[in-house]
Amino acid sequence: MEGVQKGNLLIVDDDASALESLSHIFKQEGYEVAVARSGEEAMELLRGADFHVMLVDLRMPGMDGLDLLKATKAIRPTTEVVIMTAFGTIEKAVEAMREGAYDFVTKPLRRPLVVRSVSRALEKASLQNENLRLRKELEAISHERMLIGNSPAMRKCLDTIAQVAPTSATVLLQGESGTGKELAARLIHAKSERASGQFVAVNCAAIPHTLLESELFGHERGAFTGAFARKEGRFKLADKGTLFLDEVSELDLAVQPKLLRVLQEGEFERLGGTQTIKTDCRVIASSNKPLIELVRQGKFREDLFYRLNVITITLPPLRERPEDIPLLAQHFLQKFAKRNKKDVRAISREAMELLQEYSWPGNVRELENTIEHAVVLCRGDTIRAEDLPELVASEEKTRQFLTIELGTPLEEIEQEVIHQTLKMTKGNKRLAAQLLGIATRTIYRKLEGSQ
Repeated sequence: MEGVQKGNLLIVDDDASALESLSHIFKQEGYEVAVARSGEEAMELLRGADFHVMLVDLRMPGMDGLDLLKATKAIRPTTEVVIMTAFGTIEKAVEAMREGAYDFVTKPLRRPLVVRSVSRALEKASLQNENLRLRKELEAISHERMLIGNSPAMRKCLDTIAQVAPTSATVLLQGESGTGKELAARLIHAKSERASGQFVAVNCAAIPHTLLESELFGHERGAFTGAFARKEGRFKLADKGTLFLDEVSELDLAVQPKLLRVLQEGEFERLGGTQTIKTDCRVIASSNKPLIELVRQGKFREDLFYRLNVITITLPPLRERPEDIPLLAQHFLQKFAKRNKKDVRAISREAMELLQEYSWPGNVRELENTIEHAVVLCRGDTIRAEDLPELVASEEKTRQFLTIELGTPLEEIEQEVIHQTLKMTKGNKRLAAQLLGIATRTIYRKLEGSQ
């Protein structure tokens, strides 16, 4: 394994021969190794460099291993410490564990045991460092936006939002359920000149058709059975602010002309009333169904579609931006650890791999529920694979195998691999390119060349 760097290791021992032997072992194991003959010398090194793990002898003249441990945790809290101790000082080693040491190994040292202990300490240190990196990244974006993600697909959406928000244009948000359409709408509102006004959300799919007109435009007393008093509609409540029409595809055809009038003229009448009411609100609509298809089917007015479709922003499904999963998972971990008063700080590599391999049919909303489940069931400070819901942890991974006859031209092999990968990704060229480790344009070029 020599030449494959695992991490930075500081070895501290006043015994020169032990120091040389351990240094040789861990260099062979792929570590970048620094050595110190005393606690004081180790402190000088720690002040100038960041080490993932420190392997330190407990008994040393001057600053001993326990004192060095305490000092290290004060200036380098993410450095994991493994204590080396003789059988006669086990009690001291236990005290060191209480002070924050990751593990201790007894002398005379056995190579497999000390290597395993340092390896596990490195894994924990790496998780902590990744956790800190994700926290800093979250802190850097949290005050700027509500949608989390740095993938190319999300950056494109966020760039469009930044351009559209200051304008008065109507926006149509498209995307599968759970992709964050309402968050995008709230972000547009927050970045607009209407931010001081109300953000009013209406779920068109959750309100019965018979009541939706009243919810949107309000009603006069006696307009229908049970209308005992005048009620203001959402358009009036959103005056000088933003009205978000979630799942606008579910609007009844009878209500659509009235919505079109508000969008065109900025006025409406309450149900059962005759007074024309003016409103100055920005409309943002969303749909998880392609509205143009509903237009073709006669289920959605064409003129209303074009009035809503001034600016369209499509939120990508989570399966198309797996690089955002660690950041999102960390955000939800912090949220639910705080809510449930649990000291859960990180997600193990195995658990994170499962999260990134899962297809997420429920998108970000499903990931949020998954992390809440894991935080609640987690017994330690790190989410493990066994803490994840069974559906995520045990999803059968589809693995395709190709049998290639010897002598097949390389060009034909490339074409077959690309076609089979596209079949597995259901035609998603971007995801196929990620799986194959090539650029998306390369797939287009290869496919064009085969025609």
